Amino acid sequence: MIRELLPILALVTHLGASVVVSAAEKPNVLFIMADDLRNDLGCYGSPAKTPHLDALAQRGVRLDHAFCQQALCNPSRSSLLTGRRPDTLQLWSNSQHFRTNNPDVVTLPQHFKNNGYQSRCVGKIFHNWHTTEKGDRRSWSADEFLHYANHGDDIAQVKGELPPNRALPMDRMYGRVPLCEQRDVPDDAYYDGRVAAEAVRVLAEVKDRPFFLAVGFWKPHAPFNAPKKYWDLYQPTDIPELRASARPDGAPAIAFHDSREILGAPPKQFQPNAAQIATLRHGYFANISYLDAQVGRVLKALNDHQLTDKTIVVFLSDHGFHLGEFGLWGKTSCFEQDARVPLIIAAPGMQTAGKAIADVVELLDLFPTLTDLCGLKAPPGLEGHSLVPVLNGQKGTKTVAFTQHPRPAYYDRTEKDRPEAMGYSVRTAHGRYTEWREWKTGKLLGVEYYERVTELENARNLFADKKDSPQLQAARAALHQQFPPDVPPAQR
Repeated sequence: MIRELLPILALVTHLGASVVVSAAEKPNVLFIMADDLRNDLGCYGSPAKTPHLDALAQRGVRLDHAFCQQALCNPSRSSLLTGRRPDTLQLWSNSQHFRTNNPDVVTLPQHFKNNGYQSRCVGKIFHNWHTTEKGDRRSWSADEFLHYANHGDDIAQVKGELPPNRALPMDRMYGRVPLCEQRDVPDDAYYDGRVAAEAVRVLAEVKDRPFFLAVGFWKPHAPFNAPKKYWDLYQPTDIPELRASARPDGAPAIAFHDSREILGAPPKQFQPNAAQIATLRHGYFANISYLDAQVGRVLKALNDHQLTDKTIVVFLSDHGFHLGEFGLWGKTSCFEQDARVPLIIAAPGMQTAGKAIADVVELLDLFPTLTDLCGLKAPPGLEGHSLVPVLNGQKGTKTVAFTQHPRPAYYDRTEKDRPEAMGYSVRTAHGRYTEWREWKTGKLLGVEYYERVTELENARNLFADKKDSPQLQAARAALHQQFPPDVPPAQR
């Protein structure tokens, strides 16, 4: 068992399922989050060049079926950091602080702070740049660093003249930055290099005390502006071609969105040609490798301070991303490409180190898992389940994961203050079942069911053909148990 194998987790007192650990024995937690990263890591079978994260997966476990609760930054991060679903938080957009409707909720870093940890934040962990309240100071033992910014303001900062942009020209800016930018600049010219440098500094500051250090990287989120050396890691043939640009046959229109984050708002949208699509995808992979290098800097510092054997490391993304698949660019759907995320957990002494775990898990499960691993009593109200049995190689009790998303996809940027519809989706071992319901009445607007969800080419909505199959019926029953169809979304 992980609890028994961690030398720093001496079992002092058993109180049911909880473990009381003396302050001197508390394991550290290094919590690393990426932004908009789908399962494109080398350790997940992708051609992405990610040696540092691949090495982390080798000394930890790779969870192959981890899912976010909503594919948008603020709802996803607020959900996993409070251990509550978006409907519980009444939060489905980027424009509202999670404490607006939940003023006294205890967050994951706040819980560790309350239990004697130095709780520190470097980079983007909570998503608050759309609000007037910056960050969540009560969650941290010190002020946050580079947590409050805009991706479109990530302009290269260098001494002297800025090198030219060598990316393929596109008639599209992302805020104040070209959507694709390839400049020969050092890593610290952009946000993530500076996040890594500060994380290394903070590690040196807190290394002699139990710490919960959250490091939030801004990549591979657009703009695609990694330093040139990361673009140079890939030949054009290394980047997978876009092969599934058509919508799945039979999918309802409500399942899609206008991709305005990347293509701009209608009616004047950027329509990339084949060469530009290839450059966008290349830039996304360059961003991934740039992210990986920054993670490597932090992990090296952890090892240099001889903390690796005393620290639980978690790496995750807030949600996935589309790069033209199904005609979508960006996130904000209930499709597998948006809902599925990479999740790696490495704890000292793991029997399952280097293994891949196929169990279905949710990002909600991280809060109870980390409290369990560190011998802390979980606060009330958590909706996830501890993954410690799964990390020990046992079969988990969870068999489904839920993801949801409103329509319009970015309703907070319209004149409406509430969605028009909500999509509720459940992922089982057999496939993905989704219902789209009218916000005010709960009226069913569309239904989807997909099997072989990772095979994007020739995708087809099978609901009409398999609506009586046992697998679909089980998925629908699970969805209705979690989100009863007789309760309109507006009344949850």
